[in-house]
Amino acid sequence: MSIMRYAGAAIGAALAISTVAARAQDAADWRDIETKYVFGFTEGSGIGLEGEKEFSVDTEARMGKRDGRYFASESKLEFEFTPNQYVQFEMGPFVSAHAISGVSGLDDRHQLGIGGLFGEMRYLLLDRGPSSPLALTLSAEPEWRRLDETSGARVNNLELELKLNADLELIKNRLYLGSNLLYEPEGTHDPDGVGAGWAMESKTGISGALALRVAPSTLIGAEVWYLRHYNGAWMNDYTGDAVYVGPTLFVQLNNKMFVTAAWNVQVAGSETDNPGVSLNLAEFSRQRAKLKVAVEF
Repeated sequence: MSIMRYAGAAIGAALAISTVAARAQDAADWRDIETKYVFGFTEGSGIGLEGEKEFSVDTEARMGKRDGRYFASESKLEFEFTPNQYVQFEMGPFVSAHAISGVSGLDDRHQLGIGGLFGEMRYLLLDRGPSSPLALTLSAEPEWRRLDETSGARVNNLELELKLNADLELIKNRLYLGSNLLYEPEGTHDPDGVGAGWAMESKTGISGALALRVAPSTLIGAEVWYLRHYNGAWMNDYTGDAVYVGPTLFVQLNNKMFVTAAWNVQVAGSETDNPGVSLNLAEFSRQRAKLKVAVEF
């Protein structure tokens, strides 16, 4: 019931605002906008213009566990290239930061360092056109980590994030609906562990997001994420789930620079090892935030 209340309030508010805004100003002459970054943690289908290059700093932070003080973040230093209208590549290192004290099951840690490397390929499956307001993109993002994203401990971690990104133009140049399907297997090896093998786990998820264009260069919105965690790379053993809800913001600063931000709070969740709790703070954080600044050239 609480999930529906939070999700319904966020989506209902965005729809109400869009109705008023659409009557107040005619957006028919606004230019088309790339939808990849307008939904916060939810990714849109946008690929970009052929030959376009981009450099960005993309930071995702996670805050709060059941006790103590917990902060962890990864900042990707991304180089993005679009060789044609159907394919896009990203790559680069990322910097990891951890500030952990008094959290059960985690060592106290305060550190900043190179966390690993990542790459991403996006392929446009279905482009938006006059006959269809729907667009679909498939993305694959392999990552290697030398620092565990949760604890900050030294590890060898391999992860593959697979997403189906969809968005729908509900009102031309004004209101967009986005959704992601996520599957993310990963394996972690502790190099200091004696005789330890690879610990396998996986995560699945689905999201829904609305983005309202309140000005030619500004979109505001809200998103909802439902995530499930498993032991085993193939969703072998279910361990818990979490629901996140929060606002989003996208601002095109000029023709070549933009910033996007999002904040999510966990509003519901469960743990199979601790069935009496109302949130899942074992596999997930209490809050998460995203800030991306990008320059195209």
